[in-house]
Order: sequence, then structure tokens, then C-alpha cells
Amino acid sequence: MRGLVTYYVLFTIHLATRRVHVVGITTNPNSSFMVQVARQMTDVFDGTLNDVRFLIMDRDTKFTKHFKTFLRREGVEPVPYPPRSPNCSPYAERFVRSIKEECLDRIIPMGVGSLRCTITEYVTHYHYERNHQGLGIQLLSSLTTNTRGREGTINRRERLGGTLNYYYRRAA
Repeated sequence: MRGLVTYYVLFTIHLATRRVHVVGITTNPNSSFMVQVARQMTDVFDGTLNDVRFLIMDRDTKFTKHFKTFLRREGVEPVPYPPRSPNCSPYAERFVRSIKEECLDRIIPMGVGSLRCTITEYVTHYHYERNHQGLGIQLLSSLTTNTRGREGTINRRERLGGTLNYYYRRAA
């Protein structure tokens, strides 16, 4: 029991599809950790930056010179946005606000495993069960076949002990 610990969660969000990928969680985001994350993001088989030309990022010092050099070598150009301009990353800022308000403010993770599980559950909820106002109150993807009618019983899928809920109708 070390008391309160600060964890840094690194994620990417694809602007066109709003798909979020958590690529790293650590207490110490040093240069070697960031280079390892860059390796994972550019992996040929399951990298989150496959077929991506630009990575828009803030000017945080955690994005080290080695991290940026590695990305350039793999064909991804890191593009920092202007200083003190969070309005340049509205989708990322909104995701952070959503995960905090809907999930992390209601749960006390007991270690990195608990935090990772919580974030994974939220990201699944975000992709498949949460309506997105900017996309016309639609889901990014769907796990179930919903009917447009008002027939049938309403089912509930809960995540994280009822912290996150999704209501749906099964197809007839």
C-alpha cells in the first residue's frame, strides 16, 4: 500500500471514426516507455497507427525526441498543435471528460490491473453502447441488432457493477 499513485494513460483517437485505443498505462512515462509505445502503435500486424500519416498531439514533454524520431522513421509524422490550445483536440478532450464523469469519478481503482480493466470496459462501452451526440446520437458500432419499433422487452447490459448501463431491444 503506497497510498495514492498517479497513472498516465496514453490513448489515440481516430478523428473520422472516433475509435479510441488505449496504448499504454504507466506511473513513469519516461523515454524508454514512450519508445516502446511507439513500437506498439506502429506494429505491422495490430498497430493503431497502421495506414496513418499524421499523429496530432499536444506539446507535453512526455512525447520525447526519441518517440517522435521513431514515429518519423515508421512513416508517421508527429504534428504538435499550438501551445495552450485545447480547442485543437476537441475529440480527445471530450473523451477524457466523458471517461472521468461517467466512470473514473465513481470508481476507486486498486492498482494498475483494476485501472486497466475499468478503462477497457469503458472503451468497450464507448465503442458499442454509448450514443455519440456529434454523430447524430448514433452508436459507433453495435454488438446487438436493434429494432426501430417499440415492440419487445427492453434489456439492460451493465458494466462495472452497474456504473455503465446500456438499454436495448432484441430483434424479433
